[in-house]
Amino acid sequence: MSFSMEVKEELYGVNVQARHCKIAELSALVAVCGKIDVDKSGHLHIKLQTESGYVARKCNMLLRRLCQIPVFVSVRAAKGKQSYAQYLIEIQGDGNVRKVTELLKLKVSGKDGMLKSDGMVLLHTCCKRAFLRGSFLASGSISNPQKSYHFEISETEQNRAEQIVTLIRSFGVDAKSIMRKSYHVVYVKEGSQVAELLNIMEAHKALMKFENVRIIKDVRNSVNRQVNCETANLNKTVNAARKQYEDIILIRDSGGLSRLPEPLEEVALLRLEYPEASLIELGEMLSPKLGKSGVNHRLKKISEFADTLRG
Repeated sequence: MSFSMEVKEELYGVNVQARHCKIAELSALVAVCGKIDVDKSGHLHIKLQTESGYVARKCNMLLRRLCQIPVFVSVRAAKGKQSYAQYLIEIQGDGNVRKVTELLKLKVSGKDGMLKSDGMVLLHTCCKRAFLRGSFLASGSISNPQKSYHFEISETEQNRAEQIVTLIRSFGVDAKSIMRKSYHVVYVKEGSQVAELLNIMEAHKALMKFENVRIIKDVRNSVNRQVNCETANLNKTVNAARKQYEDIILIRDSGGLSRLPEPLEEVALLRLEYPEASLIELGEMLSPKLGKSGVNHRLKKISEFADTLRG
């Protein structure tokens, strides 16, 4: 099971007690999956279509509990290129449709009878959490944290996407929206903010798993950065020592090291004898002993002298 499906399975099991939170969650589910249709006789229907069994069961349960109306559910088996079964939930009759839209504060938005939730269902923080949970259940996804951090909710209508962006930002999470094919995609990519969204939606088990992966990745990345830094410093030291050795050989073969001042000659001889020694180790061998910066200063003077010989 993918991480995204694990999150949805957990969210399906979240059972809030407050009626207003149930209304907010159902309002999001119906707005995303449903639309109002008019039959040949001029009667209204609400049709909800989803590939998710979790969404179908949640919608059916909440509609019956909150609205106490007949709900018709049918399932179309997957066929051809279609990967999943299609669940169709239908509410029939003008009175039942009005009851649902009034309770859930839904209004027609955009074309083809698409629906949008009224802001009245988002008056409380707990209702905002429930609404976001319903929106994610209906059309959200989250990537495997071992690969990347990416949370998104896809909407067919721009105004609904803008509503989700505003909702997420009200929790201090920096959501953005882009157009992908025919969908308006609301997304969050920063790891700590994706974790915050899991917490907001009350997916606490998934949050623990997500954070454990984040900790391991952070430690691994920290170790890799440290190793890379130490490797770079080691390469820098080795290259510097090789250059010093070549400079000293050039001076020796171009008239002898005795041409150097005595302090420089002393360091040059030690570098020839100990080409792999560090500056600190070379300083310990001198008499009197010399610090790292002092040894480095003398080697720079030797390098400058070699450069004059090169012309």
